[in-house]
Amino acid sequence: MKVNAYLEITMQINEAKRPAAAKVYNDYRQPFLDTIEGALTKDLLIRDEDVQVLHGFDSAEHAQAYLSSAMFQNDVFVGLKPLWNAEPAVKIYTVA
Repeated sequence: MKVNAYLEITMQINEAKRPAAAKVYNDYRQPFLDTIEGALTKDLLIRDEDVQVLHGFDSAEHAQAYLSSAMFQNDVFVGLKPLWNAEPAVKIYTVA
């Protein structure tokens, strides 16, 4: 399958808390790829100023649906929220 949409979640996380964020990413990466409809890729991107998780999907609809999924709401969100310095920026892009 081809990636036709990306879900980008950008988070402000202090450097000291980044290992905990990486653990959440690693704990849920494979379950995300195995069980979320339309999920194709998931990458953790780290910069000095922020941390991003870039999710590749087969459609923008599946990217949007993931934000309402039990995995995101009950596991990923709960694990990451205490690490944020501010609310994350969430964007969905369609591949042209």
